[in-house]
Amino acid sequence: MSRILLVEDHERLAHLVCKGLASAGIAVDVVNRIDGAWAAIGRVPYQALILDRGLPDGDGLVLLQRLRNAGLGLPCLVLTARDALHDRVAGLDAGADDYLPKPFAMDEMVARVRALLRRPVDCRPLAPSHGDLSLQPDTGVMCCAGQSIPLAPAEMQIMLLLLRKPGEIVRRAAIEAAGWGLSEAVTPNALDVALHRIRRKLLAIGSRQRIINLRGLGYALRQENVAQ
Repeated sequence: MSRILLVEDHERLAHLVCKGLASAGIAVDVVNRIDGAWAAIGRVPYQALILDRGLPDGDGLVLLQRLRNAGLGLPCLVLTARDALHDRVAGLDAGADDYLPKPFAMDEMVARVRALLRRPVDCRPLAPSHGDLSLQPDTGVMCCAGQSIPLAPAEMQIMLLLLRKPGEIVRRAAIEAAGWGLSEAVTPNALDVALHRIRRKLLAIGSRQRIINLRGLGYALRQENVAQ
């Protein structure tokens, strides 16, 4: 399942957008401020961003420009009541991939988000890889030396995070946020169960990559012959 971030301070609209996207199999986390969105993007490997412009702490385009200046090509759909030509041009110039003025038809919004999710992201390979391991998010499989195995949605998100930070220590809270987002309740042992399943799958396809538990610090994806 794809997971996207919605930055919208209108609670009713945010609820309707989440409902419409959920019906299309797209999970959504919601924040209502620029600073909250920046923090969330740093914790969760979202596939797309829906961004309002009129936010309590400023114009949403400030966030978009910050993302682009940081080299993050996260696909972005701007939703806003500002529908004048110069507003649309400003949004696209700031790095938006699409622009949809309010009010809008929910079916059209969902279709535009689906189109964003089909686009390759410049800063992320379509099949991210490290060592002998690669992921295919579109088909939900993990591959090694011609072997492949399916991953559950949470498992795929966890592996995407770890694979993008090879060898680095990633804190437990960050991995939970990647696997289940910011809005879902996570049972105390959900991460342990998911990591156990991923480790078994790594062995099943013959990968030398291992998820190492560094007590009190977090987890890291490392090759088995690397000293712990």
